[in-house]
Amino acid sequence: MNSTVLLNIVRFVLLVLAQVLIFNTLGFLDSINPMVYVIFFYWYPIKGNRAIFMLTAFLLGFIIDIFSDTLALHAIASLTIAYARPVIMRFCFGVNYEFQNFSFKNTTKVQRVTFLALVVLLHHTVFFSLEILSFSHVLLILKKVFSIGIVTLVFCVLFSSLFSPARE
Repeated sequence: MNSTVLLNIVRFVLLVLAQVLIFNTLGFLDSINPMVYVIFFYWYPIKGNRAIFMLTAFLLGFIIDIFSDTLALHAIASLTIAYARPVIMRFCFGVNYEFQNFSFKNTTKVQRVTFLALVVLLHHTVFFSLEILSFSHVLLILKKVFSIGIVTLVFCVLFSSLFSPARE
């Protein structure tokens, strides 16, 4: 088996376990539970098979939905991120993203954090819009998106700094 595939399987399993066993039970300020599994969309190989990526994104969200009892909200938000990832990458990294030898190691920290922030923002907007499902509660949706999004982004940046290969 390819080492990249094995690494992605290990990341998948560890992120699901971390999300379900640790982060779903934290409850900062009684309502903030970071969704750190979105870092999987940052770590997934850039030139990987798109169909497998979409299936993996669905499975990631669906498994977390099963353990969180959230009625496919994570699956829908994860599929949205998987579908929009190339557009977000093109926005953050420009034409460099199109080259065959593109790697996150060749980008600046600001570009990587911007990419993570946009992924978290889109994921949380879809998730909380579907969870609340009311335009009369737009302020509540925005409050949840930004409060939980900031905590999620901090954890994702921390994890990406700790578990990504060192730059030379």
